[in-house]
Amino acid sequence: MKTPGCAFGMHHTWTLLLFLNVALVGMGTEVLRQLPYSWKTGMWGVCVAETCGSAGVQSRAVWCVHSEGWTTHPSNCVPSERPSERRACVRVCEWHRTLFEWHLSSWGTCSPISTSSSSSSSSSSSVLSSVAAGECVTAQRGVQRRHVTCSRRTDGEAASDERVCEAFSPRPSDEQACLLPCPINCVLSAFSHWSPCRSQSCGSAPLQHRTRQVLAAPLYGGAECPSLTQTRRCHHGDSPPPCPASQPEHSYSLWAGPWSECRVRAVGTTNGRTRVDFSMEPLGRPKVKRSDEAVFVRRHTESIFRLSHHHHHHQHPHSHHPHHALPAEPYDTHIGYQTRQVRCIRSDGKNVMLSLCDHDNAPVNFRTCVMPRDCEVSDWSEWSPCSKTCRTVDQSPGYRTRKRHVKGLQIGEGKECPALEEKEACNLIGDLLPVCPSYQWLVTDWGRCESLPLLGQQDHRHGNASFLCGGGLQTREVYCARVGHSTSPSHKLRPVRRDLCSGPLPSLVQNCSTPCPELCLLSHWTDWGPCVHDECNEPQGRRGFHVRRRSVLRGSAVAVESCPHLTEAMPCDEPTSCFSWRVTSQAPCSPQDGLCGPGTQKQEVECVTASGEAVPNDRCPGDQPPTDSPCELACASNCVLSNWSPWSQCSLSCSGKHSEGKQHRTRSVLALPGEGGAACPNASALQQWRPCGSGPCVQLHWTAGPWGPCTPDPLGWPLNTSEPELTNATCGLGTQMREVTCVKANNGVVTPKRCPVSSRPLSERMCEVPCPVSCVVTPFSEWSPCPDTCSSENATVVTQSRHRIIIQRPANGGQDCPDTLYEERECEPAPACPLYRWQTYHWHKCILVPDSVRQAVGASTESCGQGLETRAVTCVGVDEAPAELWLCLRWGGAMPAPVRGCRMACKDDCTLSSWSNFTPCQGCGDWRSRTRTLTGRSKKRVHCQQSSLYPLLEREPCPCSEFLAQPQGSWSPCLLPGTSELASWHLGLPGAQQGLDGVLRWRPPQLEVKECGQGRRYRALACLDHRGRLVGPTLCASSGLEVEECHVACPLDCRLSEWSPWSSCNASCGWGVKVRAQWLKEKAFNGGRPCPKLDLRNQVSEVLPCYSECDQYSWEVEPWSDCHMNLLDTNSSSLDRTNPTSPTSSNDTTDAPSTALAPTASSPYDVTATPTWPQGALSCGDGVQSRKARCIRRGSHGRGQHVHESMCGQLEQPITSRTCQLSCPTHCVTSQWSQWSTCPMPCQPSVHRWRQRQVLRHPQGGHTCPELNQTQACLFNSTCFSYSYSYSAWSSCQLSENAVCGRGIRTRLHRCVRSDGRLVEMDECTERGPSEELVTSCEVSCPVNCLLSAWSPWSECSHTCGNQSQMLRSRMVLQEAGDGGQPCPAQLSQTKPCPIRPCYSWLLGDWSSCQIEGAECGEGLKVRNLTCVVHWGALSGASLSDVVEEERCDRGQRQARDTPVQLACSVPCPGDCHLTEWSSWSSCQLMCMDGRGFETQGRQARSRAVIVQVPENQEACPSQVYEMRPCKGGVCHTYEWRTGGWKANERSVWCQRSDGVNVTGGCLPHTQPSAVRHCHPPCTKPFSFCTQSGVCGCEKGFTEVMTSHGFLDYCTRTPGPDHKKADVKTGYGQPRPGRPQHQNPLREWALQAVGPDGRVRPWVYGLMAAGFVLILLIIIMSFLLCKNTKPIPSSGGHQKALTLSYDGDTDM
Repeated sequence: MKTPGCAFGMHHTWTLLLFLNVALVGMGTEVLRQLPYSWKTGMWGVCVAETCGSAGVQSRAVWCVHSEGWTTHPSNCVPSERPSERRACVRVCEWHRTLFEWHLSSWGTCSPISTSSSSSSSSSSSVLSSVAAGECVTAQRGVQRRHVTCSRRTDGEAASDERVCEAFSPRPSDEQACLLPCPINCVLSAFSHWSPCRSQSCGSAPLQHRTRQVLAAPLYGGAECPSLTQTRRCHHGDSPPPCPASQPEHSYSLWAGPWSECRVRAVGTTNGRTRVDFSMEPLGRPKVKRSDEAVFVRRHTESIFRLSHHHHHHQHPHSHHPHHALPAEPYDTHIGYQTRQVRCIRSDGKNVMLSLCDHDNAPVNFRTCVMPRDCEVSDWSEWSPCSKTCRTVDQSPGYRTRKRHVKGLQIGEGKECPALEEKEACNLIGDLLPVCPSYQWLVTDWGRCESLPLLGQQDHRHGNASFLCGGGLQTREVYCARVGHSTSPSHKLRPVRRDLCSGPLPSLVQNCSTPCPELCLLSHWTDWGPCVHDECNEPQGRRGFHVRRRSVLRGSAVAVESCPHLTEAMPCDEPTSCFSWRVTSQAPCSPQDGLCGPGTQKQEVECVTASGEAVPNDRCPGDQPPTDSPCELACASNCVLSNWSPWSQCSLSCSGKHSEGKQHRTRSVLALPGEGGAACPNASALQQWRPCGSGPCVQLHWTAGPWGPCTPDPLGWPLNTSEPELTNATCGLGTQMREVTCVKANNGVVTPKRCPVSSRPLSERMCEVPCPVSCVVTPFSEWSPCPDTCSSENATVVTQSRHRIIIQRPANGGQDCPDTLYEERECEPAPACPLYRWQTYHWHKCILVPDSVRQAVGASTESCGQGLETRAVTCVGVDEAPAELWLCLRWGGAMPAPVRGCRMACKDDCTLSSWSNFTPCQGCGDWRSRTRTLTGRSKKRVHCQQSSLYPLLEREPCPCSEFLAQPQGSWSPCLLPGTSELASWHLGLPGAQQGLDGVLRWRPPQLEVKECGQGRRYRALACLDHRGRLVGPTLCASSGLEVEECHVACPLDCRLSEWSPWSSCNASCGWGVKVRAQWLKEKAFNGGRPCPKLDLRNQVSEVLPCYSECDQYSWEVEPWSDCHMNLLDTNSSSLDRTNPTSPTSSNDTTDAPSTALAPTASSPYDVTATPTWPQGALSCGDGVQSRKARCIRRGSHGRGQHVHESMCGQLEQPITSRTCQLSCPTHCVTSQWSQWSTCPMPCQPSVHRWRQRQVLRHPQGGHTCPELNQTQACLFNSTCFSYSYSYSAWSSCQLSENAVCGRGIRTRLHRCVRSDGRLVEMDECTERGPSEELVTSCEVSCPVNCLLSAWSPWSECSHTCGNQSQMLRSRMVLQEAGDGGQPCPAQLSQTKPCPIRPCYSWLLGDWSSCQIEGAECGEGLKVRNLTCVVHWGALSGASLSDVVEEERCDRGQRQARDTPVQLACSVPCPGDCHLTEWSSWSSCQLMCMDGRGFETQGRQARSRAVIVQVPENQEACPSQVYEMRPCKGGVCHTYEWRTGGWKANERSVWCQRSDGVNVTGGCLPHTQPSAVRHCHPPCTKPFSFCTQSGVCGCEKGFTEVMTSHGFLDYCTRTPGPDHKKADVKTGYGQPRPGRPQHQNPLREWALQAVGPDGRVRPWVYGLMAAGFVLILLIIIMSFLLCKNTKPIPSSGGHQKALTLSYDGDTDM
């Protein structure tokens, strides 16, 4: 036997061993768990059995693997965890393969992977989740799951064993990995304010709470929302005392549960008594309906009735909702009953006796109800044809639908009707379908070019637009047509609706140009030519013509035919030949005797025209003159005469009755005869005269009219084709004719014989005949569709129309267009709408709750109170035959109510008399009333006297038929009558508003819509009854519109004056311009055409070039006279001495200026200028020559006008007399010098020009002849000149007088200028080549007015009712204004009000408070009314005063299908723990990354918090709830930590959203700033505290003394003003005190020996070492000096030792 001590020891020993064993087992288990080995299994093999269908065995391989993947010995794995290697099976037969298959559901949502598999490690999982959430950057791992079942192929039923399917194919995976966004934690708002405390003088202290709401629900495994509620006691100090016994501590409330389902009879009986099921939950709480269990108003759906307590056999106000119709059989409605629980609850939440809840009557816990009946629908109809029948580009599928109708209505709380229409996609494979037809915009041919739209208002050419030319506009029409794959021409395509075409419209307007008569620039008329025959080749008769011509200036690119006549003729008599011989050169005369006398001379001749042009010699009549022509050389004593001068110009170009033209020629005496010589002829022989200009003074010319049409040649006319061509072509050659007339100047047309035939224009020519172009129209469009709905009895006749479009107008005699382009006909009569109606029957007896139920709930057994009564409702047709329910639902309106509330009077009910008659009405707007009284015992009962329950007075408005029309809104714009009312069928507009034919056209001028003038404006009239409610306009006997005359101001264009006359040339010398101008008279107004660009003087100008002669006045000199002998004593000094060898000024070396003057009366060939030789005059010697000089004013074209000599006073007057010599008989006589030869260009000094003269009489007696030839070097601008054209500037662009804009010309002038700057005759330049262009084309931009389409027809009214309804018409801009045209008006659309008709709509009232019938808390209903109101188009403005009969809304707009009018609700009892109402939805938030959202939809959240009223009931509290919903238009929010200021080492830290809302959650926890400051080590020294930088510091007034390690050692008081100095040695390591506010800031620059950490700076130690060395050196030097025997004089006194100290001064 062991001792107790031993036993005690053994006991401890075994206990220790047991503890060690358990520890080792645990350690072994941990080791095994941590081993990297696991079992791996293979696939199950084939089931091995004797026959198919019998039991067998399946096996698989099992082996042990390392975590790295290599196989190891099975002993390394845990044996207890080894999977089984064999299992029982059934061998599957091959035919089973056709019976079973794997059925896979779709993948579920991606869910986060749980970090822990067991609940025991919840703490570690939370840590892991938080770590994972903190480490998540962009996404986290998740898993998707699906259901995998083995099921039968036929009915989809699951197989009893999945191994049947595994026998044929392996089991598909039911999980797959996926990615989720990072976890999003719950985000809450800030707490609300604390709720108020209930006043309580005794008992336990009440609770107060505050709540917050969920702003963002957790997602993807984020942290759940913490508690939304905080609760605390109201009395933080002393609690209220316990309540005395006389004062009740608790209050009591009657609680009512939810109503049970509607039943027909009691559920069961026990011991002969009825047992009632109150439908309670196990905990005794009622079944609370969710918030989404609401009673909805649905079309043809009956709502739950609320029974009235005091209206007998009256329909409840809510019973007017539309409801389902009945079948042909009477739709039976069954009445049942409902019950509910009623309890009395104390304020602490405990149930007590019902009697403690004091009520006048027993609580109502039963009522009658309508037995629910589900909605019944018919079978589905056949699928409709697919909406997609062809292949499109977008490859979108088509859709088809099928429908079903209601056979039985939903009654009570039965199941609502399912969807009555179903839609599904069809024709998904579009490649199998034919290609859809395409639609394109097609256009007609361009119309005629019109210039009229370009004219301004003030243009005088409006009345004669046919002559307009130049720039214009062309328009065309556009229409939509179906374009297939065929190659049919466009005019064969049928027009279709405009909405089928898409894309931009083609251009409908383009610029064009009508050719104008070209502006011909003509030269001046030449001089009249000689009188020649008309036909030079065949001269006949004695009648000829003087002809003058003009030409088209170079640069006028016009046809000569469009210019005026270029030739004028003047008849004459005795015409000469058109061609004559002209001597070009003559050799000197060779006398026959060799000295003088007759002889011959060689000559060269050529044939020339009358104008001097050389022609072939065969053109001249007669023989060619001989080469040797006779001549005579004067002898020494003979008189010498000059050659005959040319014939002068005829003095008159034509002859009249009293005038005749003459011309003459002369010759002069060169040498007087000597003795014995031949005498000179008399004066008359030196001059010859002949008549000229014998023809009459008549000017004739040919005038040609315009070419007529090209007349085809019948022989060359091609056959017409059956198909008209769309383009013009040439169809052979034809002939064109025009009229040619002979015109006498200033006298009109004369006989053609009078004009020269040679210059007659052509009157006939060949031409190309254009082919006839026939009218081309499209085929008629399809008839517009007729309405496919049924028609009522009084429906108006509906028409349909079709149209066709003119593509090409006829031309050149082609076929005309048809007269009919638009056709209209009446539609076939639509079938009449079927007439069905609801038939109702008598109301049945009022049904109450069964007596057995009353007894079971302990109520009175008297059969009285509230109940329901029913009636049958059927659908019948016109002949009273029963019809299907859906026919009445469609055509019969709302179904009458089959059920209504009723009441059977109880013996204790209040009794009332019948209603009296209504009082008489006094007029409109008055009220009438009726009364009743309490009878019997009811007069003494208090509750019977409550007027709210039993009203004794009833009022209603008096009926009234007075209506008032009041104008509403503003006036419409002033509307002008336009083509939309006149011919709207052929004018259209793109878009919704268009013409009936769908064609867009430009407004033609003949249907031009006026933009101004008299019009009408409209304003809507509202018809109101006496209560101010809107009624139909017909009750006010008006059309609903008020009409008023109005006026639209016309736009006025900018008005300019007429063109002023051309000004004179602005240059007095040389090139200049002439100007004409228009000035501003009136600016544009009201959108008229703006003014052109004006100058500073508000003018617009045009310029033409001009030239002013620089020398307008010059001297004109006549030729020198003959040499007269000097018979008088004349002062020779006044005479010009000349070469005595010649009687003329033939020795001049320069060319005389060419005057080209017409002969005058003082011509040198006048007979008065011929000398006479008196007897005794000297035969030779000196003489005198004279000439006349006149001052002329040079005019245009080289002609001059004689003026007074004073006008040429500034110029040097030429000499008028000079000396000369008459050759003596023995002297040599020569002719005048010939003209200088022409210098070749370019001028070269090495080249010479020459001239010569001939000997007329040889000298004798030793005299010699002067030089007969002279030469001069060709010096530039001296003897050699070049000639060039000088051009003016270009004129302004000039248009034809009938042109508005377009192509014009610019002109310039030219002159011939010699190289020295002198103007010469134009012949000098024309002989050297043509000039440059004098006319060039230019373009004047057209002032394009804004072009608009016609007004579209008025649209339908935008609203069917209300005061916002209006009609719209619009037009579009076909071409914007440009280049100064009239701008587009701002008004491109116009509105017109529609008559105001009343709108009837269902109006939902506000939700009532939660109503619990007969109780104070529990389950109840919130209701809102649905009434029919009349309004003006905006339902928001309707009120209860606008309530009208409900039948009006049945025909109008109905409410949406799922609008709730009743919602389940609950009222918490005092002491109950309950949920709050739903919070408002949070703002829409997107899931974002780096501020960018990657979701198309955001999320919103709302929540309900838990309210605890009594702490004892916390266990029965429900859980807080929250929910989310998608939303649109979300924003990205970011979250950031915010901190407050430090206070006592603490501060506030909170999270704030980017929109400024303070939240809980959202910010990353690991980035949260610290809210409390801590110093290490702690600040335990006196007067110390923890600073913001995390180190210990001293309070104000103390200085920190730091240790060598930088920590605070202690705090010392800072010295005051009385202790300025301190010894630094007494405080080693003590830092310098901080600088006071009044210290000098320069101290900051002083050296400080101690740093801010309290340590001595290193340079102090260096300074001390240097001082020590210095002292040592001083001692050594002193010792060495003292050893010397001789004293060394010292310059200073005794040296003191250096002491390093710090006295606290700032100068250290």
